[in-house]
Amino acid sequence: MKKYILFISLGLFLLAVLPVMAMQEHDGHGPGSGQAMDHAGKGGTFKYTVRQGGIDAEFQVMSLASMNMTSEKGETHHIMVHLKAVDSGAPIKGAIGKIKVIGPDKAEQEGVLKNYNGILAANFTFKVPGKYGVICLLKEKDRKEVFKFWYPHTQ
Repeated sequence: MKKYILFISLGLFLLAVLPVMAMQEHDGHGPGSGQAMDHAGKGGTFKYTVRQGGIDAEFQVMSLASMNMTSEKGETHHIMVHLKAVDSGAPIKGAIGKIKVIGPDKAEQEGVLKNYNGILAANFTFKVPGKYGVICLLKEKDRKEVFKFWYPHTQ
């Protein structure tokens, strides 16, 4: 029941955050400090790092093909996030969350992050080239954080 309430709350929260994200300038950065982006070439890994709310988060977007993986559902890309505590540098392993991806065609996809021993991940489909908005809601203990960034899909 608690998970159901959490996901309903997450959905409502994401609906509230989406218009704010749409109004932001398209500079590739979300809120927070210490932001960095690493654009990889075709088949490479896109990285986005941010420090926010006492968390160092590193997002990676990569094609399943570049990882020699396939998806039964036809998904094309994998989004992973590594979390560390800013104060101690210790990995944050107990987090849960969801990701919403909004394509350049305004199509939306949502995924629940699976926790692989502290590495959170979900698969998505990127059909057309362009900017994809990524909104990630993470919860760890009593702390909630929303991370946003733009992924420039070129293939």
